[in-house]
Amino acid sequence: MTSTDLLDRDSAVPLYAQLEAALRARIADGEWRPSQRIPSENELNRIYGLSRMTTRGVLNKLVAEGLLFRVQGKGTFVSAHKFDAVSPAYQGVREQLEAAGYETSTVVLSNGLEEASSTVREKLGLPDGARVHAIHRLRLAQDEPLSLHHSYVPAALAPDLDRHDAAREQLCVILEKHYSLAMKHVVEHLEASAAHTDEAELLGMRRGQPVLRLEDVISDVGGTPFEYSMIVFRGDKIRLGFDYQL
Repeated sequence: MTSTDLLDRDSAVPLYAQLEAALRARIADGEWRPSQRIPSENELNRIYGLSRMTTRGVLNKLVAEGLLFRVQGKGTFVSAHKFDAVSPAYQGVREQLEAAGYETSTVVLSNGLEEASSTVREKLGLPDGARVHAIHRLRLAQDEPLSLHHSYVPAALAPDLDRHDAAREQLCVILEKHYSLAMKHVVEHLEASAAHTDEAELLGMRRGQPVLRLEDVISDVGGTPFEYSMIVFRGDKIRLGFDYQL
């Protein structure tokens, strides 16, 4: 295949933009599949008849967007498909995924009462010795691990919370339906981090691979904090969007 078959050099559209569109199309059409190595810069230069600088600039842009990723000494690869979601403060992740047509499942790793740690006490405004329900879950989408959910709810506000099935029903639904704990205000923090050893094992990752950590402190209409949660998302599987109206 020659460059004239692929790029229109008489077009008003710059060649770098045509190259970018061509590479995006190969990914979108499934010609280049997730985790597949794409042609090297030199090969793309030869195929499309462009300079190394032009090709490298386009690849750098697609890498920055997360569409491609590089492995030192091995080449450039197509990134895995990412699920698009908004913050769980607006709508539960499970609900979003299912609305988009994905199959989801939840594994409850543990669910029991414990004395609140200093961090949990600080987040929820609890006194020393306070007990909380600690619920740890693994969320899967299309049978692949997607996120770890760690939730802490004051025992005094939801006395028998551990009797409810946190695998089949969303925690936010349980809290509102059975304990009248409806979300009114959320304080949220998001940061990029590296997967710890135990997280990597549960999420099917390697230790140190990128994850997104989302912390929420959720309060009711009266301003009482009733849930502190931390969700650890696989960085290669999900993209969180935020839409603000000021």
